[in-house]
Amino acid sequence: MSRNILGLDIGGTKCAVIYGILEGGDIRIADKIRFDTTKAEETIENLLSTTEEMMARHGLTAANTEAIGISCGGPLSSATGVVMSPPNLPGWDNIPIVKLVQERTGVKAALQNDANACALAEWKFGAGRGSRNMAFLTFGTGLGAGLIIDGKLYSGTNDNAGELGHIRLSEFGPVGYGKKGSFEGFASGGGIAQIGKTFVMEAIQNNKKVSWCAPDKVNEITAKQIAEAAASGDEMAIEIYHTSARYLGKGLSIVIDILNPELIVIGSVYARNEKLFYDEMMKVIREEALAGAVAVCKVVPAALGEAIGDYASLSIAANLIEIQQ
Repeated sequence: MSRNILGLDIGGTKCAVIYGILEGGDIRIADKIRFDTTKAEETIENLLSTTEEMMARHGLTAANTEAIGISCGGPLSSATGVVMSPPNLPGWDNIPIVKLVQERTGVKAALQNDANACALAEWKFGAGRGSRNMAFLTFGTGLGAGLIIDGKLYSGTNDNAGELGHIRLSEFGPVGYGKKGSFEGFASGGGIAQIGKTFVMEAIQNNKKVSWCAPDKVNEITAKQIAEAAASGDEMAIEIYHTSARYLGKGLSIVIDILNPELIVIGSVYARNEKLFYDEMMKVIREEALAGAVAVCKVVPAALGEAIGDYASLSIAANLIEIQQ
């Protein structure tokens, strides 16, 4: 039996409406419409009208569409379906997006922050399929996380569960999540770039040349640039990633000791560069975390790749169907 669902992916620069078909335990993405994020009122109307366009295009109605999932950066309230002034969405002040979507389409809807939505996607359709206790880390520009505990998404009292990026791992260090030395500061694309700048500045001040970065380009260093240098065997670039990996291991040790997960799934930068992280990360985990908990926990790269955003919003819809059954 196939089921029609829709996903709304709300981002700071782009939004998308995705049509998916649930078929047993799998999902097939049938169509997608993308458009730019503009002013708040205009973007909200575009989301609603594009959802109507998608439904009309495929003959979808309130009778044959089971749920709509909405993925958006926080802060937000999943309980009330309200988006509450996310920093990447100016003007989205207490927007009752679930109510607006339900009134416009007649289809039940649910809202989750984007990290939770990605956790649901990897759990239901990606690397976490079949697990009951799983942590997902975004490891992109920043470090977000979503938690699956005892077979259910855990979002906490007011949707702040899983904000692992805010944990301080060192008194000093790269800044992430508004906190120096934070987990996000060490384990994110932006954080790796900061670590790289520190290494390069030290080399320059010691009159050493860095083959992959000119002295006047230090402020333009990116995690991708460092990864490319590391892949070619550059020792400094490799050590920059190993530095991130050791702090990743330190942060994951805390997660393992507190949550005792069977699986930790990590996306984006980690998934693209697992070889640069894994050994150093695991060395720290084995030193820091409880041996019994480490023995039952695997750390794996995310499986959905660049499509995770599409699966994320659809996974919220799929999860809503399960909850209400």
